[in-house]
Amino acid sequence: MQHAVGSPLPPPPQPGHGPAVGWSPAAHHPGPPHQGSAPVPPPGTQGHPVRAPHPVTQQHPAAQPPPAPQQPPAPRQVPGPHQAAPVPPVPEATGHLSLPPGGPVTAPSVPPAAAAAPDPTTTTLAVLLIGPAGAGKTSVAKYWADHRRVPTAHISLDDVREWVRSGFADPQTGWNEHSEAQYRLARRTCGFSARNFLANGISCILDDAVFPDRPVVGLGGWKRHVGPGLLPVVLLPGLDIVLERNAERSGNRRLTDEEVARIHGRMAGWYGSGLPIIDNSQLDVPETAQVLDEVLSRSIASPPNW
Repeated sequence: MQHAVGSPLPPPPQPGHGPAVGWSPAAHHPGPPHQGSAPVPPPGTQGHPVRAPHPVTQQHPAAQPPPAPQQPPAPRQVPGPHQAAPVPPVPEATGHLSLPPGGPVTAPSVPPAAAAAPDPTTTTLAVLLIGPAGAGKTSVAKYWADHRRVPTAHISLDDVREWVRSGFADPQTGWNEHSEAQYRLARRTCGFSARNFLANGISCILDDAVFPDRPVVGLGGWKRHVGPGLLPVVLLPGLDIVLERNAERSGNRRLTDEEVARIHGRMAGWYGSGLPIIDNSQLDVPETAQVLDEVLSRSIASPPNW
Protein backbone atom coordinates (compact mmCIF):
# COMPACT_ATOMS: atom_id res chain seq x y z
CA MET A 1 0.00 0.00 0.00
CA GLN A 2 1.25 3.41 -0.83
CA HIS A 3 1.02 6.13 1.82
CA ALA A 4 0.44 9.77 0.99
CA VAL A 5 3.33 12.06 1.46
CA GLY A 6 2.77 14.83 3.91
CA SER A 7 2.32 15.54 7.54
CA PRO A 8 1.31 12.61 9.67
CA LEU A 9 -2.20 12.60 10.99
CA PRO A 10 -2.75 12.93 14.68
CA PRO A 11 -3.34 9.69 16.53
CA PRO A 12 -6.93 8.67 16.93
CA PRO A 13 -8.55 9.54 20.19
CA GLN A 14 -8.26 6.94 22.88
CA PRO A 15 -11.09 5.94 25.06
CA GLY A 16 -11.44 8.40 27.92
CA HIS A 17 -9.49 11.08 26.12
CA GLY A 18 -10.85 14.02 24.19
CA PRO A 19 -9.76 15.06 20.73
CA ALA A 20 -6.39 16.68 20.19
CA VAL A 21 -6.68 20.39 20.45
CA GLY A 22 -4.31 23.10 19.31
CA TRP A 23 -2.44 20.99 16.84
CA SER A 24 -1.55 22.65 13.57
CA PRO A 25 0.56 21.37 10.69
CA ALA A 26 2.07 24.82 10.43
CA ALA A 27 3.68 24.25 13.77
CA HIS A 28 5.83 21.50 12.23
CA HIS A 29 5.90 22.48 8.59
CA PRO A 30 5.39 26.17 8.07
CA GLY A 31 4.51 27.29 4.60
CA PRO A 32 2.26 25.67 1.94
CA PRO A 33 2.06 21.90 1.73
CA HIS A 34 4.14 19.96 -0.84
CA GLN A 35 2.62 19.02 -4.12
CA GLY A 36 1.12 15.57 -4.03
CA SER A 37 0.11 15.65 -0.45
CA ALA A 38 -2.91 13.67 0.46
CA PRO A 39 -6.07 15.69 0.92
CA VAL A 40 -7.25 16.16 4.43
CA PRO A 41 -10.70 14.78 5.04
CA PRO A 42 -13.30 17.31 6.06
CA PRO A 43 -13.98 17.89 9.69
CA GLY A 44 -16.46 15.61 11.29
CA THR A 45 -15.42 12.53 9.27
CA GLN A 46 -15.40 9.40 11.30
CA GLY A 47 -12.03 8.65 12.68
CA HIS A 48 -10.77 12.19 12.29
CA PRO A 49 -11.19 14.74 15.08
CA VAL A 50 -11.96 18.38 14.42
CA ARG A 51 -8.77 20.27 14.11
CA ALA A 52 -8.36 23.59 15.90
CA PRO A 53 -8.26 26.58 13.55
CA HIS A 54 -5.07 28.42 13.04
CA PRO A 55 -4.59 31.29 15.49
CA VAL A 56 -5.46 34.58 13.80
CA THR A 57 -3.24 37.52 14.55
CA GLN A 58 -5.29 40.69 14.90
CA GLN A 59 -4.09 43.67 12.93
CA HIS A 60 -3.69 46.69 15.25
CA PRO A 61 -3.55 50.22 13.85
CA ALA A 62 -0.38 52.24 14.14
CA ALA A 63 0.30 53.39 17.65
CA GLN A 64 -0.85 56.97 18.25
CA PRO A 65 -0.17 59.11 21.28
CA PRO A 66 -3.07 59.11 23.67
CA PRO A 67 -5.10 62.31 23.62
CA ALA A 68 -4.25 64.87 26.25
CA PRO A 69 -6.66 64.69 29.15
CA GLN A 70 -9.04 67.61 29.19
CA GLN A 71 -8.91 69.79 32.28
CA PRO A 72 -12.31 69.98 33.89
CA PRO A 73 -13.57 73.56 34.36
CA ALA A 74 -12.75 75.09 37.72
CA PRO A 75 -15.73 74.82 40.02
CA ARG A 76 -17.34 78.10 40.90
CA GLN A 77 -16.51 78.96 44.46
CA VAL A 78 -19.47 80.17 46.42
CA PRO A 79 -18.66 81.68 49.80
CA GLY A 80 -20.08 79.64 52.61
CA PRO A 81 -21.97 81.01 55.54
CA HIS A 82 -18.75 81.65 57.48
CA GLN A 83 -16.55 82.48 54.51
CA ALA A 84 -16.10 86.04 53.35
CA ALA A 85 -16.67 86.83 49.70
CA PRO A 86 -13.47 87.29 47.67
CA VAL A 87 -12.30 90.89 47.64
CA PRO A 88 -11.31 92.27 44.22
CA PRO A 89 -7.74 93.53 43.96
CA VAL A 90 -7.25 97.14 44.92
CA PRO A 91 -5.70 99.22 42.14
CA GLU A 92 -2.38 100.81 42.84
CA ALA A 93 -2.77 104.09 44.57
CA THR A 94 -0.54 107.07 44.89
CA GLY A 95 -2.08 108.67 47.99
CA HIS A 96 -3.83 111.42 46.00
CA LEU A 97 -7.54 111.84 46.61
CA SER A 98 -9.92 113.56 44.23
CA LEU A 99 -11.01 116.76 45.89
CA PRO A 100 -14.65 117.82 45.82
CA PRO A 101 -15.45 121.09 44.07
CA GLY A 102 -15.69 124.26 46.07
CA GLY A 103 -14.46 124.54 49.62
CA PRO A 104 -13.96 121.08 51.11
CA VAL A 105 -13.20 122.44 54.57
CA THR A 106 -16.52 123.00 56.26
CA ALA A 107 -17.02 125.18 59.28
CA PRO A 108 -16.69 123.27 62.57
CA SER A 109 -20.03 122.26 64.04
CA VAL A 110 -21.04 124.17 67.15
CA PRO A 111 -21.48 121.70 70.06
CA PRO A 112 -24.44 121.99 72.41
CA ALA A 113 -24.06 124.31 75.36
CA ALA A 114 -23.93 121.40 77.79
CA ALA A 115 -21.22 119.60 75.79
CA ALA A 116 -17.56 120.26 76.43
CA ALA A 117 -15.59 122.26 73.90
CA PRO A 118 -13.71 120.08 71.39
CA ASP A 119 -10.05 119.49 71.99
CA PRO A 120 -8.11 121.42 69.32
CA THR A 121 -5.08 119.16 69.80
CA THR A 122 -6.94 116.11 68.46
CA THR A 123 -9.24 117.76 65.89
CA THR A 124 -8.44 118.05 62.18
CA LEU A 125 -8.10 121.79 61.66
CA ALA A 126 -7.09 124.33 59.05
CA VAL A 127 -5.49 127.37 60.72
CA LEU A 128 -4.32 130.62 59.15
CA LEU A 129 -1.75 132.43 61.30
CA ILE A 130 -1.62 136.13 60.39
CA GLY A 131 1.00 138.62 61.49
CA PRO A 132 3.64 141.12 60.43
CA ALA A 133 7.22 140.26 59.60
CA GLY A 134 9.01 139.39 62.84
CA ALA A 135 5.87 138.38 64.73
CA GLY A 136 7.11 134.79 65.02
CA LYS A 137 4.50 133.23 62.72
CA THR A 138 6.81 130.62 61.20
CA SER A 139 8.39 129.60 64.53
CA VAL A 140 5.03 129.26 66.29
CA ALA A 141 3.44 127.42 63.35
CA LYS A 142 6.28 124.88 63.19
CA TYR A 143 6.24 124.28 66.94
CA TRP A 144 2.45 123.95 67.00
CA ALA A 145 2.51 121.46 64.11
CA ASP A 146 5.37 119.46 65.67
CA HIS A 147 3.66 118.96 69.03
CA ARG A 148 0.13 118.00 68.01
CA ARG A 149 -1.23 114.51 68.72
CA VAL A 150 -2.66 114.20 65.20
CA PRO A 151 -0.84 114.52 61.85
CA THR A 152 -0.33 118.19 61.02
CA ALA A 153 1.44 119.99 58.18
CA HIS A 154 2.95 123.47 58.16
CA ILE A 155 2.58 125.47 54.94
CA SER A 156 4.48 128.76 54.75
CA LEU A 157 3.56 131.23 52.03
CA ASP A 158 7.08 132.67 51.93
CA ASP A 159 8.57 129.20 51.42
CA VAL A 160 6.24 128.54 48.49
CA ARG A 161 6.97 131.95 46.95
CA GLU A 162 10.67 131.15 47.04
CA TRP A 163 10.15 127.99 45.01
CA VAL A 164 10.56 130.34 42.05
CA ARG A 165 14.30 130.62 41.47
CA SER A 166 14.96 132.25 38.11
CA GLY A 167 12.69 135.24 37.71
CA PHE A 168 11.77 135.49 41.39
CA ALA A 169 10.01 138.80 42.05
CA ASP A 170 11.45 139.91 45.38
CA PRO A 171 9.09 142.33 47.12
CA GLN A 172 12.08 144.04 48.75
CA THR A 173 13.07 145.49 45.41
CA GLY A 174 9.62 147.01 45.02
CA TRP A 175 6.08 145.71 45.01
CA ASN A 176 4.86 145.51 41.43
CA GLU A 177 2.61 143.42 39.19
CA HIS A 178 5.18 140.61 39.04
CA SER A 179 5.48 140.23 42.82
CA GLU A 180 1.70 140.51 43.09
CA ALA A 181 1.22 137.75 40.49
CA GLN A 182 3.70 135.43 42.23
CA TYR A 183 2.02 136.12 45.56
CA ARG A 184 -1.36 135.11 44.14
CA LEU A 185 0.14 131.99 42.57
CA ALA A 186 1.81 130.99 45.84
CA ARG A 187 -1.45 131.53 47.74
CA ARG A 188 -3.37 129.29 45.32
CA THR A 189 -0.66 126.65 45.61
CA CYS A 190 -0.81 126.79 49.41
CA GLY A 191 -4.59 126.56 49.30
CA PHE A 192 -4.54 123.49 47.08
CA SER A 193 -1.89 121.86 49.28
CA ALA A 194 -3.98 122.55 52.37
CA ARG A 195 -7.09 121.04 50.76
CA ASN A 196 -5.13 117.95 49.74
CA PHE A 197 -3.73 117.46 53.25
CA LEU A 198 -7.16 117.95 54.82
CA ALA A 199 -8.78 115.52 52.38
CA ASN A 200 -6.30 112.91 53.60
CA GLY A 201 -7.02 113.59 57.28
CA ILE A 202 -3.98 115.79 57.97
CA SER A 203 -4.40 119.15 59.69
CA CYS A 204 -2.52 122.15 58.41
CA ILE A 205 -1.45 125.57 59.58
CA LEU A 206 -0.62 128.31 57.10
CA ASP A 207 1.13 131.60 57.84
CA ASP A 208 0.84 134.80 55.83
CA ALA A 209 1.03 138.54 56.32
CA VAL A 210 -2.59 139.32 55.45
CA PHE A 211 -3.50 143.00 55.67
CA PRO A 212 -6.86 144.06 57.12
CA ASP A 213 -7.24 146.89 54.60
CA ARG A 214 -7.35 144.37 51.75
CA PRO A 215 -9.81 141.76 53.03
CA VAL A 216 -10.98 140.67 49.59
CA VAL A 217 -7.44 139.88 48.47
CA GLY A 218 -6.31 138.49 51.84
CA LEU A 219 -8.93 136.62 53.85
CA GLY A 220 -11.31 136.33 50.92
CA GLY A 221 -8.65 134.60 48.84
CA TRP A 222 -7.75 132.16 51.59
CA LYS A 223 -11.41 131.32 52.21
CA ARG A 224 -11.91 130.63 48.50
CA HIS A 225 -8.84 128.41 48.22
CA VAL A 226 -9.11 126.50 51.52
CA GLY A 227 -12.75 126.68 52.55
CA PRO A 228 -15.07 128.34 55.07
CA GLY A 229 -13.78 126.11 57.87
CA LEU A 230 -10.44 127.94 57.90
CA LEU A 231 -9.73 129.45 61.35
CA PRO A 232 -7.77 132.73 61.19
CA VAL A 233 -5.73 133.90 64.19
CA VAL A 234 -3.72 137.14 64.36
CA LEU A 235 -0.27 137.11 66.00
CA LEU A 236 0.59 140.73 66.83
CA PRO A 237 3.35 141.59 69.33
CA GLY A 238 4.56 145.14 70.05
CA LEU A 239 6.55 147.13 67.51
CA ASP A 240 9.79 146.97 69.51
CA ILE A 241 9.59 143.16 69.62
CA VAL A 242 8.95 142.98 65.87
CA LEU A 243 11.93 145.24 65.13
CA GLU A 244 14.18 143.17 67.40
CA ARG A 245 13.20 139.88 65.78
CA ASN A 246 13.51 141.29 62.28
CA ALA A 247 17.08 142.40 63.03
CA GLU A 248 18.01 138.76 63.70
CA ARG A 249 16.95 137.69 60.20
CA SER A 250 19.17 137.36 57.16
CA GLY A 251 18.70 137.20 53.40
CA ASN A 252 15.54 138.39 51.70
CA ARG A 253 13.53 137.63 54.84
CA ARG A 254 15.01 140.69 56.56
CA LEU A 255 13.26 144.00 55.92
CA THR A 256 14.21 147.57 56.68
CA ASP A 257 13.01 149.10 59.92
CA GLU A 258 10.83 151.52 57.99
CA GLU A 259 9.11 148.65 56.13
CA VAL A 260 8.61 146.70 59.37
CA ALA A 261 7.05 149.72 61.08
CA ARG A 262 4.76 150.37 58.10
CA ILE A 263 3.54 146.74 58.03
CA HIS A 264 3.03 146.68 61.79
CA GLY A 265 0.93 149.81 61.60
CA ARG A 266 -1.32 148.29 58.95
CA MET A 267 -1.69 145.10 61.01
CA ALA A 268 -3.08 147.12 63.91
CA GLY A 269 -6.26 147.38 61.84
CA TRP A 270 -7.18 143.85 62.94
CA TYR A 271 -8.22 145.20 66.33
CA GLY A 272 -11.97 145.43 66.29
CA SER A 273 -12.29 143.04 63.31
CA GLY A 274 -13.67 140.19 65.39
CA LEU A 275 -10.70 137.91 64.71
CA PRO A 276 -8.83 136.49 67.75
CA ILE A 277 -5.54 138.33 68.41
CA ILE A 278 -2.58 137.00 70.42
CA ASP A 279 -0.07 139.50 71.79
CA ASN A 280 3.02 137.36 72.23
CA SER A 281 5.33 140.17 73.26
CA GLN A 282 6.09 138.48 76.58
CA LEU A 283 5.60 134.86 75.45
CA ASP A 284 8.11 132.42 74.07
CA VAL A 285 7.27 129.95 71.30
CA PRO A 286 5.89 127.08 73.49
CA GLU A 287 3.78 129.50 75.52
CA THR A 288 2.42 131.11 72.37
CA ALA A 289 1.52 127.67 70.95
CA GLN A 290 -0.37 126.88 74.17
CA VAL A 291 -2.34 130.12 73.92
CA LEU A 292 -3.03 129.30 70.28
CA ASP A 293 -4.70 126.03 71.33
CA GLU A 294 -6.92 127.91 73.77
CA VAL A 295 -7.91 130.43 71.11
CA LEU A 296 -8.68 127.67 68.59
CA SER A 297 -10.84 125.87 71.14
CA ARG A 298 -12.99 128.99 71.50
CA SER A 299 -13.06 129.51 67.73
CA ILE A 300 -14.34 125.97 67.19
CA ALA A 301 -17.07 126.46 69.76
CA SER A 302 -18.00 129.86 68.33
CA PRO A 303 -16.54 130.42 64.83
CA PRO A 304 -15.68 134.06 64.11
CA ASN A 305 -17.51 136.00 61.43
CA TRP A 306 -15.05 136.92 58.71
